[in-house]
Amino acid sequence: MKENASGRSYTTFNGSKKIRSGSLLDNTLAAKHAQAHHAAGPILTFDDETGRTVDLDTRGTEKDVAARVAAQEEAQTNRGESPIGAAENSPAADENRGRGRPKLGVVAREVTLLPRHWDWLATQPGGASVALRKLVEEARKTRAGADQTRAAQERAYHFMVAVAGNLPGYEEATRALFRNDSRTFCGVVEDWPADVRDHAIQLAFAANRPAPHREAAPKKSSR
Repeated sequence: MKENASGRSYTTFNGSKKIRSGSLLDNTLAAKHAQAHHAAGPILTFDDETGRTVDLDTRGTEKDVAARVAAQEEAQTNRGESPIGAAENSPAADENRGRGRPKLGVVAREVTLLPRHWDWLATQPGGASVALRKLVEEARKTRAGADQTRAAQERAYHFMVAVAGNLPGYEEATRALFRNDSRTFCGVVEDWPADVRDHAIQLAFAANRPAPHREAAPKKSSR
């Protein structure tokens, strides 16, 4: 999966055939071209980070499309700088930025805990905020592998629901996916359309490890 300059990658399918993988603009133009040539479809474009479909606006000329995509990617970049999106652009969020250490990127948010949790936090060096930040950083480090695996399973699942729900072995493949059983998964999807099969494996397993090996079928004797 080739990423664009913004760091996001997309893949477009025409039915079970992959027709583009790369930037949002490349995929939008590919979808526009397929629509113009009456593709058999359905034409679906996926965000490779989440596995979910994305809506494309292919109206107008290629220049019109490029202008809209540029505006959309700029909006995505701005949201990336502010993870909670519109909530942080609200007046309340602006007021919260006055507290804490905004120059370091510290943002005030509401946290709801039980009294015993607040009591424990109050005894920690640096107070509740420092203790919570340390706990979050520790959890991010210790659960990084598990979080990556869960994200891969979810994005592969979303893709499979959209394009593979009627394919043979779909349910078995889904069970193998959430068991993180790459060998069984690859065996079940082996007879799926090649592009669907390979993309599902890529989403499910390639982010954390090399793509699982799929053993070739034994060759028949020439005799």
